[in-house]
Amino acid sequence: MEKKLLRFKLNGLEYEVFINPKTLLVEVIRDHLGFTGTKRGCESGSCGACTVMVEDMAVKSCSILAMQVEGMNVTTVEGLEKNGKLSPIQQSFLDHGAFQCGFCTPGMLISATALLKENEGKVLTEEEIREGIEGNICRCTGYNSIIRAIEAVSKGEYKEG
Repeated sequence: MEKKLLRFKLNGLEYEVFINPKTLLVEVIRDHLGFTGTKRGCESGSCGACTVMVEDMAVKSCSILAMQVEGMNVTTVEGLEKNGKLSPIQQSFLDHGAFQCGFCTPGMLISATALLKENEGKVLTEEEIREGIEGNICRCTGYNSIIRAIEAVSKGEYKEG
């Protein structure tokens, strides 16, 4: 199969990659570009470990062809920090102990970031947070610390900068 040129922005930087048109986005991110924060888990779109943001919307990168992001902005967990400073949700996860083994954490952080962007300025309820991260599975934490971390950012306890 003839390779195609994919052009897109990843974490604010422009990339051009020649790929097979049937290549999944998770493969381009991890294997072609080396951003290993995006995890391969179930490879069926069920666990959320591969979640990235495409144009600020949470997307499971194991369920989308890379060519579908042509010309778009994609953000991985590596793109959340700015100038060496953790994003508010990353800092809140750290402060609230919202991870244990860490495997789900990158996808959970991305889903939380997308949820918070979508509801900017609104204090989210526990139910809204649970619904917002329901596509991400965590086997270690029981979700309570994750919910508290997201809730703290939603309440404005953590700010950019």
